[in-house]
Amino acid sequence: MSFRSERVAEAIKKEVSDMLRNELKDPRIGFVTITSVEVSKDLRYANIYASVFGSPDDQKETIEALKKAQGFIRGELGKRIRLRYTPEITFKLDQSIGRGSRVLALMEEVREKGGGQDE
Repeated sequence: MSFRSERVAEAIKKEVSDMLRNELKDPRIGFVTITSVEVSKDLRYANIYASVFGSPDDQKETIEALKKAQGFIRGELGKRIRLRYTPEITFKLDQSIGRGSRVLALMEEVREKGGGQDE
């Protein structure tokens, strides 16, 4: 990713996080963290990865609510970030945090069973 794409991705991440925290009042949107943003080379498309705390049903409901709010979020991005074209945004569920905690739990389980003894 080019330096400009990285800067735009970080700006989108910052602004969307701010919108989720302060402006979106949809009760379906639970505890959400924007983990990363990938922007296309031409800056016209952005994939926004969100980590959602809660059950799989809560996660699905939150992502659906974010998809419903895409138009509002894109419009606000256009006002906040000065770009020739406001990127088309797509929200995707980021499950890397959940996978990481699962791996840590498995490692702890192995350690408790005595499989990971350091000598």
